[in-house]
Amino acid sequence: MNVRRDERMNERASCREGAATPSGASYTDLNARIIDAWVEDGWEWGIPIDHERYAAAVAGDWSMLLTPTRPVPRDWLFADMRGRRVLGLAAGGGQQMPIFAAMGAVCTVLDYSERQIASEGLVAEREGYEIRAIRADMTRPLPFADGEFDLIFHPVSNCYVEDVGAIWRECARVLRPGGRLLAGLDNGVNYIVDDDEERIVRGLPFNPLKNPGLIPAEELEEWGMQFSHTIDEQIRGQIQAGLSLIDLYEDTNGGESRLHKLGIPTFWATCAEKPADA
Repeated sequence: MNVRRDERMNERASCREGAATPSGASYTDLNARIIDAWVEDGWEWGIPIDHERYAAAVAGDWSMLLTPTRPVPRDWLFADMRGRRVLGLAAGGGQQMPIFAAMGAVCTVLDYSERQIASEGLVAEREGYEIRAIRADMTRPLPFADGEFDLIFHPVSNCYVEDVGAIWRECARVLRPGGRLLAGLDNGVNYIVDDDEERIVRGLPFNPLKNPGLIPAEELEEWGMQFSHTIDEQIRGQIQAGLSLIDLYEDTNGGESRLHKLGIPTFWATCAEKPADA
């Protein structure tokens, strides 16, 4: 089997309870269950890449996404990824990590969705590479040693987390000096508009744990528990964790989104580096 599920690490990562929803369940447990259902229903971020795309990546023809539409610049990665230790943080689903494996990276993926972790296993087995797959909650201490990774790839996902500051501190801890954190970030605009993206109907911050009326019970399965975050939390938070911002860009929702058609950015992507002397 090409996927190793590290149960010891998973137990360590589950040592603290997450914040509870009104029903008494951890909101991160609730989100994991909801995302599993989305994957079952064909969620676009849960569809693994096919063999043809993997083979193209082996040949050097690749692209990957941190945000909905704009590919990650190639110079955000190291020139030679062979042997580089890469962590896909909340990056399950078999979309980005197979690309890193095709480049020759040594890959670990951490995700709290069982279905997203399973997809990583399916692609790894199909293509014959190894990946360490860990089902764990990223709001808890990451189950890795200090300086274990050369690069962390963190696509848009911390919109499902109330406190992102702890995530940045853990990323800084597990990166080696000179290592990089690539992150996709929601800028909050999606939370202030109505479903048709025509009117501003809410203020910020968007936090359904503090204001349960933001997500009606009958819509929870569609939304999951989501949270807006400020530029202070998302970008300044990385800097305060000890990382140096070296590049960034904006992106839109893509597709048929009205905000996309109007050119209104709804996401940021950042490339940060742990100082070599840290």
